[in-house]
Amino acid sequence: MTVVNYSVQDIFDQNTAYFVGAEWYREMLRSPRLLDSLIRQFGFSFSILAIEVPLGIAIALMMPSKGRMAAVWLIIVAIPLLIPWNVVGTIWQVFSREDIGLFGWAVNAVGIEYNYASSPFAAWFTVVLMDVWHWTSLIALLCYSGLRAIPEAFYQAARIDRASSWAVFRHIQLPRLKSVLVIGVLLRFMDSFMIYTEPFVLTGGGPGNSTTFLSQELTKMAVGQFDLGPAAAFSLIYYLIVLLVCYVFFTAISQLDKVK
Repeated sequence: MTVVNYSVQDIFDQNTAYFVGAEWYREMLRSPRLLDSLIRQFGFSFSILAIEVPLGIAIALMMPSKGRMAAVWLIIVAIPLLIPWNVVGTIWQVFSREDIGLFGWAVNAVGIEYNYASSPFAAWFTVVLMDVWHWTSLIALLCYSGLRAIPEAFYQAARIDRASSWAVFRHIQLPRLKSVLVIGVLLRFMDSFMIYTEPFVLTGGGPGNSTTFLSQELTKMAVGQFDLGPAAAFSLIYYLIVLLVCYVFFTAISQLDKVK
């Protein structure tokens, strides 16, 4: 309610504020800053989903289902999820440096010019790669739990029918993973759409504004410029965008299930 209250006022200090109605909403909706960061945000979210979902499924399929090695794999896969977000940014900041970082040095050693601090493409690539490394484990673990819940009778029937591995995946495993994939995609979309700490630590939103997402624009406006009214309107628009996209996605998946 405080944010809603701020979004319709022009705030000068703690005791001075003037009602402006929907002015800040109109200004934000026409703002190039909002549009540009929104495009970057959608590009980032869809990029990481396009990589993390297939990769997570592939890792889950490779993980053993029984025995001690299953426990070892679960621990190894879960390790990136245990690392705090600011530490992830710091790890990749050092790892990707061209002078002392193993990844940055290796890329430059093979003849590819790479410097995430000066190249927008390199910065974007590094942020996406960092997120894939950090969060693919979530999709993998969700898919692994879904695979383990498939009754053995389905696999026995497939062996009797001499079904290929692809046929088993297409007709048995993938349909049974649909529920966990919906949850995983929704979680990853919402989280990626609100990403702040990792790119802030790694690139600071640069070079230029190439990795400046909605959350960073909001922070600049609220904390850096102390424009509380516009920032409040920005944050509510931001929230509604996330809510709308998640609703559309979930509705589309539900309708698809009904048709089938």
